[in-house]
Amino acid sequence: MNPPILIARDVDKCFEGGPQTVEVLAGASLQVQAAQSLAITGASGSGKSTLLHVLGGLDRADAGSIQVCGRDWAAMNAAEQGAWRNRCVGFVYQFHHLLPEFTALDNVMMPLRIRREAAASAQAKASEMLEHVGLGSRIHHKPGELSGGERQRVAVARALVTRPALLLADEPTGNLDTDAAQVIFDLLAHITREHGTAMVLVTHDPELAKRCDSVLHLSKGTLRAPEPRREQPLEA
Repeated sequence: MNPPILIARDVDKCFEGGPQTVEVLAGASLQVQAAQSLAITGASGSGKSTLLHVLGGLDRADAGSIQVCGRDWAAMNAAEQGAWRNRCVGFVYQFHHLLPEFTALDNVMMPLRIRREAAASAQAKASEMLEHVGLGSRIHHKPGELSGGERQRVAVARALVTRPALLLADEPTGNLDTDAAQVIFDLLAHITREHGTAMVLVTHDPELAKRCDSVLHLSKGTLRAPEPRREQPLEA
């Protein structure tokens, strides 16, 4: 078996909150294989977004180790981390964060242009990915001319255009209605499996979480398998 795409071991993260230290992660551990999806659930404010930032090298863990594609974030300097993120990691957030003055095509090309890929090649790959998410006829539209679901599809295309080994998705359907949320999740699940991408999905939606290959619940800084729901007794 190939080694996991993502391995996190005993990760700690604290924040200084005035006179007291707030412990957000305390020995959090997980691993994800290629083409595997992992859902992270937890109460609001439990540290799910912080966990994703640390996993993606956007924030530094206070203790523990995080390896993506065999390299530890702590062993790289800032420039190396940026290059490794661009090569190996894609991000999708609840809000699309598209640049409003650029077209869908330009937005999706951005990660490729950052890595200095030739314009013609970047455009071809971005066009193909937009076709893949069902927006082939909308590539020259700006975000303001697209629906909420379409904007999120563009964000998905941008995250996956570099063919990352790891996709980190932070409530990617949280700003959408039920039908649009299902479409976005289906796209994520289909494309990541097709490309062999490992996906970590933060969600408050238990139905979406159940559709992932595995689920972990974040509580008091640690990750555990969620407890099964107890059936309510029927009233006589």
